[in-house]
Amino acid sequence: MVQSMTGFGRAEKNGFRVEIRSLNHRFIDISMKTPPFLSQYDIPLRNILKEKFNRGRFDVNVSTDNHKLIQVKINKEMARKIYNAFQELQEELVIPGQIGIDTLAGYKELFVEEEPKYDIDALYDAFYEAVSNLETMRLREGELISKELQKRAESLNLINDKIKSLTPHLFESCRKRFSERLGLILEAGEMDSTKVMQEAVIMAEKLDISEEVNRIENHIKQFIETLGEGNVIGRKLDFLLQEIGREVNTTASKSSDYTISSLTVDMKIEIEKMREQVQNIQ
Repeated sequence: MVQSMTGFGRAEKNGFRVEIRSLNHRFIDISMKTPPFLSQYDIPLRNILKEKFNRGRFDVNVSTDNHKLIQVKINKEMARKIYNAFQELQEELVIPGQIGIDTLAGYKELFVEEEPKYDIDALYDAFYEAVSNLETMRLREGELISKELQKRAESLNLINDKIKSLTPHLFESCRKRFSERLGLILEAGEMDSTKVMQEAVIMAEKLDISEEVNRIENHIKQFIETLGEGNVIGRKLDFLLQEIGREVNTTASKSSDYTISSLTVDMKIEIEKMREQVQNIQ
C-alpha cells in the first residue's frame, strides 16, 4: 500500500505517554525527547521506528507521570559491624562516652542509592501502539494521495492522447509550409538540392513528436503500475514525473501548433500538482 510521510500516533500505558509526529523528508530523521532517566532507551526506540519506516522526519515525545524519587537505603549489616567494632574498641581502651547515630552518619559507605524501578514493558507497549496508530494514519493518507495521483495520471494520459490525435494535422500543416518555402526557392531560381534537403530535415525534425508522445505514454503507464506496487515508491514516482516533464518540454519546443502548445501547458500544470503530492509519499 502507498504510505504518506505525514501522520500522528499517540498511546498511553500505565503512566507512560508516547506521541509521534511524522513529516516528509528525503531520508529518515528521528528526534527523540525523553525524560533523562529513560535516555538509555532512546536507541532501542529509534530502532523500532527504523524497522517500521523508511523515510520521514519523526518527532518523538515520551513522558510519564511516574516521577519516582531515588530511594536511599542503609547497609544495615555494615552499620552493625562498624558499631560492634567501636564497642570493642571502647571496651578495650576504656574510652568513655556513647556511640551514637552521629558516629555512624559519617560513614558514606553505609548509604546505598537505588534507582526507581519502572514498568519498562509498559513503555514499549505504549511506543508500539503509538507507532501502529502512526502507521494507520500514514496509510490512510497514502491511500487518498494514491487515488488523487491515479486520477491525475489518467488525465495526463487523456491529454497525451489528444496530442497524438493531432499529429496527422500537424504533419499536414508542416507539409504545406514546406511546400510554400520550396515554391519560394524555385521562384527565385535557386534550385539547390542541398538547401532543399536542409529545409526538409528541419521540417521533419520539427514535425516528429511521435517518440516523445510514446515515451510519455510509457512513463505514465509505469507511474500507474508503480502506484499499484505500494511500499517505498516516492523517489521512483518523482523520477518518472521528471522524465514525463522532460518529454513534455521537448514536445512543446518541437511543435509550433497552438493547440498542442496549449495542451502541453495543461500537462505541465498537472505534473506540477502531482510532484507536490509525490513529495509526501514514502
